[in-house]
Amino acid sequence: MTTTTRYSEAFKRKVIQSIEEGKYNQTQAMKHYGIKGSVTVRGWLKKYGKNHLIGKIVRVETDNELNRLKEAEKKIRELEKALLDVTIENVLYKSLVKVAKRDLNIDLKKNYGHLVSKNPEEL
Repeated sequence: MTTTTRYSEAFKRKVIQSIEEGKYNQTQAMKHYGIKGSVTVRGWLKKYGKNHLIGKIVRVETDNELNRLKEAEKKIRELEKALLDVTIENVLYKSLVKVAKRDLNIDLKKNYGHLVSKNPEEL
C-alpha cells in the first residue's frame, strides 16, 4: 500500500527558496529534504517559484485593446467567410466553363477571356 505525504505551504516555500537561492538544485533539494516524488519539486517550482513565468507570455491589455482585438477577430472571420464564398464562386465558374466547352463546344476562355480581364461585372 502506498502512502501519500502532505507537505505544508511553508515547507514547500522553504524548499523552493533554497533552490532559487542556488543552495541546491532540484535533485539535491529532494535528497536533503527527504522528498520522494521526482515531479513534486518541479510542480512546486511552477506554482511557487519566482521564475514560474519565464518562457511564458504575460500580456496585460486595456479594455480598449480588448475591444480592438475582438473587432479584428470579427473582421478576420468575415474576411475568411468572404474568401470562402469567392472560392466557391470561382470553382462554380470554372466548372461552368468546362461544361460549356464539353457539352456546347463553346470555348468561353478563348471567346470572352479578354472581357473578363477588363471587368468581370459586364458579362
